[in-house]
Amino acid sequence: MSRGKCPRVNSLDSVWILTLVTFAVTVMDGDAYSCREVKAAFQLRQVGPLHFVPETPYTDVDLLVCKHQGPSCCTRKMEENYLVAAKRETLNDILSYIYEPEHILSGHLDAFHDMFQYLLSLSQGHLSSLLEDSYSSLSRHALPHVNELFSSLSLYFRGANVSVEATVQRFFNNIFPFVYTRLINPDFEGSVTTGSVTGDCLRMIRQDVNPFGHHPAVMAQELAGALVAGRQLVIALKKGVEVMNATEHANLSRECVKNLMKMAFCSHCRGLTLIKPCVGYCLNVMRGCLASVSELDQPWRKYTHLLEQLTSAVAGHHNLKLATLGVRGHFDEALLYAQLHGPLITATVDKVCGLSTGEPKGMQPTSPEVTTSTITSSTPLPSAAPFQLLQEQNLRHFARIKGSFPLKPSKNNKHSLRTLSREFLLFLQRYKSFFAVLPEMLCEAEGTLEDSTCWSGDGVVERYTGRIVGNGLSAQRQNPELKVRSMDPLMAEVKESLECFNQETEEKFPKLDQIWDDLGSGEEDGSTTDCDDEDGCQSSGDGSKGKGEEVSPRWKPPEGQPGGGNTQENPSKPPSVKVIGGLPSSSWLQSGHLILLLVGLCVQLMLF
Repeated sequence: MSRGKCPRVNSLDSVWILTLVTFAVTVMDGDAYSCREVKAAFQLRQVGPLHFVPETPYTDVDLLVCKHQGPSCCTRKMEENYLVAAKRETLNDILSYIYEPEHILSGHLDAFHDMFQYLLSLSQGHLSSLLEDSYSSLSRHALPHVNELFSSLSLYFRGANVSVEATVQRFFNNIFPFVYTRLINPDFEGSVTTGSVTGDCLRMIRQDVNPFGHHPAVMAQELAGALVAGRQLVIALKKGVEVMNATEHANLSRECVKNLMKMAFCSHCRGLTLIKPCVGYCLNVMRGCLASVSELDQPWRKYTHLLEQLTSAVAGHHNLKLATLGVRGHFDEALLYAQLHGPLITATVDKVCGLSTGEPKGMQPTSPEVTTSTITSSTPLPSAAPFQLLQEQNLRHFARIKGSFPLKPSKNNKHSLRTLSREFLLFLQRYKSFFAVLPEMLCEAEGTLEDSTCWSGDGVVERYTGRIVGNGLSAQRQNPELKVRSMDPLMAEVKESLECFNQETEEKFPKLDQIWDDLGSGEEDGSTTDCDDEDGCQSSGDGSKGKGEEVSPRWKPPEGQPGGGNTQENPSKPPSVKVIGGLPSSSWLQSGHLILLLVGLCVQLMLF
C-alpha cells in the first residue's frame, strides 16, 4: 500500500510545481507587457475614456497610423482620440505663444490711444486756460470753438474722415469775428454770431485778410504731420492684433494631424510613454504643419520695421507732443499778431465788409492781404506813435515770458509718450522673427532631445538621420515626414492683407527711413533727456539733462530733444513751434523794456 502511494504523491507534486512555474512565468510576462503606464498617460493627458486602453497588449490590431510589428497597447478607438488630442495640444501651444505678442500689441494699442487722447485733453486745457487768464473778454465766445476743434482732432485719431488742416482753418475762421470785435475793436457794436451778416462776412474773408499771419498755417501743418503719424500707428497696431487673431485660427491639415499624433503618441503604443521626439524629426513635422503660417515671416518683419519707424516718428522727436502742446503758443502768437496789426486789419475789413469802425488816421492799406515774416518783427506801423510801439513790443516780450510758465501735470506721472514708446520698441525686438521661430518654440514645448536616444516616428534611435528642411512652402518639397500641397486660404488672405498694408504705409510715409536713420545717428552721441513736454520743460532753457529716466540700450531718442538744452538749434523751424522761454539778449539792454517787464511780472504775481 505504502509503495503504491508514493508514486502518486510524487506525480501530484510534479503537477503542482509545473503549475506554479507556469503561473509565475505568466505573471512575469504579463507585467512586462502591461499597458498600465499607457493608461496612466492616457488619463494624465486627458486623451479619452480609460476603458479604451486595454489591460494587456494586443497582437493583432488593425491600426491606421501607429503600425508596427509586435503587440500594441493601442486600438482604433485610441487612435481616433489620439488624433483629437494631438491637434488640441498643438493648437493650445500655438495659442500660448501667440498670447504674449497679441497681448503686447493690444495693450499698447490702448495705451497709445489713451496717451494721444491725454495729450489732446492737456492741450485743450492749456488753450482754455490761456483764454480765461489772458483773454477773458474773448473766452466765453471762443471756448465752444476750442471744444469743437479738439473734438474733431479726437475723432480723427479714432479713424473718422476728418481733415486736420481744414479743421484748424475752420477754427480760426470761427474765432476771427470775436477777435475782431473783442480785441482789435472792443468798442464795436453789432452781432457777429453765426448767421449774422457781419459775422459771416468776417468768417469768409479771414483767410484773405490773413489777420493771424502765418501761425494758423504752421499750426495746421505741424498738427497734420504729427497726428497722421499717430493715427497710422494706431491703425498699424490694430493690423498686428488682426494678424495674431487670424493665426490663432490657423488650419491644421489632416496629414499634419496624423504626423503630430505619430510624433506624440505612437511611442505609447509600444509602452514607451517617456521617450521624447528627436529635434530634427519634430522640426520637420512642425515646419510642415505651419508652412502656411511661416509664409507670414517676411511681411511680418517688414511690418515690425514700419511699426518701429512709426513709433519713433511719433515719439522719437516728440513730434506729437510738440504739435499738440504747441497749439497754445501758436494761438497766443496769432492773437498778438492780430492785435499788433489791428489798424491795418480794421481798414481792410472796413473796405471788404463795409464796417464803419473808424479807420485810424494815416492808415492807407495797399493790399487786402497782410503778410509778415514773424511775430517778432520790429517794423513799425505807419500811424503808430513811438510810445505805443514800445508798449506793443513789451507786450510781446511779456507774453513770451508768461509762456515759460506752462501748466504741467504731476512729476510722478511716469507714463510719458517717450517712456511708453521705448518700452514698446523693446518688446517689439523680441517678436520680429516670431513666425520663423514658432516651429522651434513648439518643439521646445514637446521636450525634444538631440544628443540622446529619441523617438523618430518609426522607432527609438540614437539620432535622427532624415533631412531637416527650412520654413515656408517651397522648403516643404524636401520634407521627408509630410507633404504640403498648397497654402491655407486663410493664411494666404492674411499675408496679402499685411503686404498691402505695408505698401500703403510706405507710400503714405516715404520719409520714414530717413527719420529712422536720424534716430540711429542720435544713438552715437548718446543724447538723452528725461524732460517730457507734458511737464513744460521745452521752454526751461536751463540746458540740463534729465537723470530719472534710463534709456534703453537698443533705442535712444535723437539728439536735440526738447528739454535737453538744444531747443534753439534748428533754425529751419518757425520760432512759434515751441513756447519760447527767453528774450533776445539785446532787449534786456533797454532799460525801458526791463522796467515794463518787471512791472508786468509784479502785476501777474498779484493777480495769481
